[in-house]
Amino acid sequence: MKADQIKFPRRDSTQFFRTLNSRVNDYFKSNKIKKTGNWRLHAKTIVMFAIFLAPYFLMLSLSLPVWAMFLLTIVMGIGMAGVGMNVMHDANHGSYSNKKWVNKLMGSSMYLLAGNVYNWQVQHNVLHHTYTNIHEHDEDMEAGRVLRFSKHAPWKKHHRFQHYYSIFLYGLLTFNWAITTDFKQMYQYTKRKLSYGKMPNPIANWTTLAITKALYFSIWIVLPILFFDIPWWYVLIGFFVMHYTAGLILSVVFQLAHIIEDAETPLPDESGNMKNTWAIHQLFTTVNFGTKSRILNWFTGGLNHQVEHHIFPHISHVHYTKISKIVKETAKEFNLPYNEYKSMQSAVLSHFRHLKELGRNPAMA
Repeated sequence: MKADQIKFPRRDSTQFFRTLNSRVNDYFKSNKIKKTGNWRLHAKTIVMFAIFLAPYFLMLSLSLPVWAMFLLTIVMGIGMAGVGMNVMHDANHGSYSNKKWVNKLMGSSMYLLAGNVYNWQVQHNVLHHTYTNIHEHDEDMEAGRVLRFSKHAPWKKHHRFQHYYSIFLYGLLTFNWAITTDFKQMYQYTKRKLSYGKMPNPIANWTTLAITKALYFSIWIVLPILFFDIPWWYVLIGFFVMHYTAGLILSVVFQLAHIIEDAETPLPDESGNMKNTWAIHQLFTTVNFGTKSRILNWFTGGLNHQVEHHIFPHISHVHYTKISKIVKETAKEFNLPYNEYKSMQSAVLSHFRHLKELGRNPAMA
């Protein structure tokens, strides 16, 4: 079934979203604050870029022992994930600033993370946020034959062990962006004429992809080898470690929000109709975790507040802690779920229990 054949009910007899939206809007109006980012986000932007890029310049300018260079590449990976979750993510949702050019500029940080803005906006903003946890429509649920993230996906014998080996594959996320994923997605999305907003010119899109990839590999691989006389194997290992660190962080944060015991994976009926309205669907398919942790709230860019993010993707994450009280109380008032794990540790355990359950042979269940 094609994505455009899936339909969410437009009429909400309970008036849940209208009530919630009104209350959230009242919060911003009464406090006289904008829904976009503020000085806290701007300060964090500087910090995240510093964590990401400062180690790179240190390695280029100083003669450091191998162990120090290795540790710095890990720090770069942490910063890379931080930029992605805090800066790129908000900007490409249009919530970093109320100025379009600022969002576009900050959203372009995606190119520094080895990705492509067009691909990311289609996969994340269009497919994931619209068809959250719907098998064969939310691409974030797809992992080929290697992992089984949904009970609706085909089962293979090796899935019995996925709760053991999955963690080793998670770190390959951004590395795959750099090498293969962007080219495959560009071809598929262009062919399907998918876009977030106005459809870009295909030639311009492919040109942008080619140029940004060439610049990316020139900066991170060619430059250190040719102009700073760093051994090529140091550079390649460091490049991989940086990406593996970032990929591991980003993958785990995502999995804890959607691939977890309390997150449902509903399917449309034969006519393509979903049971719940889009907003209520988000409550059933999304999970919060560790929202009381200041460190998690700060570092993950509020992505541990996935419920709030999915219902209000155009509100900056710096406001999620405040509006979460409104969302939680309204969901309870309408007798709707508000899935939340008190800590990151409990969410991690739930995720791997869920993987283990999905790895069982359905025919034997």
